[in-house]
Amino acid sequence: MIVVAGESLIDLVPDGAAGPLPALVPRRGGGPYNTAVALGRLGAEVAFCSRVSTDAFGEALVDGLRAAGVSDRLVQRGPEPTTLAVASVGADGSAEYGFYVEGTADRLFAVPERLPEGVRALAFGTCSMALEPGASAYEELLRREAERGALTLLDPNIRPGLIPDAAAYRERFAGWLPYVSLLKLSQEDAAWLGGSPAEWLERGPSAVVLTRGGAGLTVFTSSFEVTVPAVRVEVADTIGAGDTVNAALLHGLGDRPLASLDAAAWSALLSYAARAASVTCTRRGAEPPYAYELEKPGPSSV
Repeated sequence: MIVVAGESLIDLVPDGAAGPLPALVPRRGGGPYNTAVALGRLGAEVAFCSRVSTDAFGEALVDGLRAAGVSDRLVQRGPEPTTLAVASVGADGSAEYGFYVEGTADRLFAVPERLPEGVRALAFGTCSMALEPGASAYEELLRREAERGALTLLDPNIRPGLIPDAAAYRERFAGWLPYVSLLKLSQEDAAWLGGSPAEWLERGPSAVVLTRGGAGLTVFTSSFEVTVPAVRVEVADTIGAGDTVNAALLHGLGDRPLASLDAAAWSALLSYAARAASVTCTRRGAEPPYAYELEKPGPSSV
């Protein structure tokens, strides 16, 4: 089983009509939530670990998990409102966000006493690692499960507007790295954080995957570097594309240790992730693909 820990929220996404005040359409979202849904749609055994509101948006979020085949056994519920993210989409499909996060349910996440038997990997990231008091709880879970031997993926998915002290966050990020097996960053994240893949690898991760939009994906390990191209599609928006990459990497990896992947295996895995992300980019909002929508080779051949 794969556990995805972090926030769920509602993205308010422009409906595509022109004008200074386009109508906003509610979509289920949040980086970790999107990753969990993408894993479920790809056929993975996955559970979502978070605190979700009992309001109407929260009910819709839980329904979305169940529809994707994601277990909600680790979902905590509470009466606090659901986080909202208002998206503005650029001409190239890239998205920027304004967040409404005060007093919302996901910020009150509590570390579960134990996870189910058979958890092989956990994924963390986005707002949940930046907003207290939940951030400290997710950090505790990351450290605990890494020390127990689970593979951990971190996608910081930086939202600068939610980080009041950039220097403190960068220091905290460095402190997570010894507990991270696979670090996934966008090129924008990497530029904001500073440093380099070589420096991050020295602190703990076995591999660093960098997503570069239309320029493709690159993995860095201590022994080699591999780049694959992006899949060219007509982009509706890029919401959820990076989250889909997270899911495809974890699903495609299967039970293999990261250290066992050579350059050819990484090339196949990154190509699979690129195909999955390209499908998400053809749709408005975070709508990752189902396994049947991806061309061969699929996870069994990477």
